Amino acid sequence: MMGDMIGHESDLSISENYRRFAHLETAGRSPAYQELAEFVAENMTILQFLGRLAPAKRQPNLLFAAARYILGEPANPDTLTKLIDERGDDLAAIMSERRTQTNEAARCAILLPALALIPGPLALIEVGAAAGLTLLVDFYNYDYRGHVLNGLDADAPVLTCQPMGAVPIPGHVPEVGWRAGLDLNPLDPSNPTDVEWLSCLIWPGEEGRAERLSAATATARRHPVEIYRGDLLDDLAELAAKVPTGLTLVIYHTAVLAYVDEAKRCAFAALTRSLGAIWIANEAPGVVGDAAPPSPSRGFMLVRDGTELLAQSDPHGNWIEWLA
Repeated sequence: MMGDMIGHESDLSISENYRRFAHLETAGRSPAYQELAEFVAENMTILQFLGRLAPAKRQPNLLFAAARYILGEPANPDTLTKLIDERGDDLAAIMSERRTQTNEAARCAILLPALALIPGPLALIEVGAAAGLTLLVDFYNYDYRGHVLNGLDADAPVLTCQPMGAVPIPGHVPEVGWRAGLDLNPLDPSNPTDVEWLSCLIWPGEEGRAERLSAATATARRHPVEIYRGDLLDDLAELAAKVPTGLTLVIYHTAVLAYVDEAKRCAFAALTRSLGAIWIANEAPGVVGDAAPPSPSRGFMLVRDGTELLAQSDPHGNWIEWLA
């Protein structure tokens, strides 16, 4: 299993990672961050600052979010340069402490068709759950190009997703009998500091994400979910043992396995099988299993049980193209 998150590829230089992030991730989405990533890729002072951090802490999303956390607004080339010059230690401390926990609720519109195909009631375990916003798949409301699907909470946000191909849009949300999350650093949707960090991970120029985050965190406060602190290998079996009998166990994740090495990915795949779980992965191409992405691939790959390629999707949930 090969593959990494764009901007986080272990076999590329820091400069190359930022250049790829600018051209393949932010282009057409966030002109401000495209410009900033291109600037970083050519700026020796910032590259040297990043080079002093652990490799896992050099990624664009983390740098830009940490800078926004300190500045109170998205950085630009001038403010980022000044921040590193004057408060580089503060910036490095936040980048070392925090993680890229995007927790975009709209990804539930990608997960929903796959989950609805599984006989319920379901027991959901999400690894890399952050604040648990993508554990509330049955509470949100959905609009698949006019095909409206109401969830269990009328006040929850409406997640709009463009379907392509024969997407098996269900007639109702799946029945969830139990749910829990696992994360190295759980976030609390009722903690203003944690919610602020989630907001700092939103890219400037992407309309609707800030409002959706606010509505999703409000939904999470109305329907609290237990997020356990732990590792996806060391602590998953113990959490799975808590699942009540009579439920179908589903273990899933989005944009998580790209941040661990290949050996750990393989061990995680073996663990999910040993637990008798259905495994749903929504990751960058090449990260999970043997399922071959279309050429050229677009966005993330939605894969069941490591081998069955169900769909490709927008990383932030804006569209899904069904392939199964």
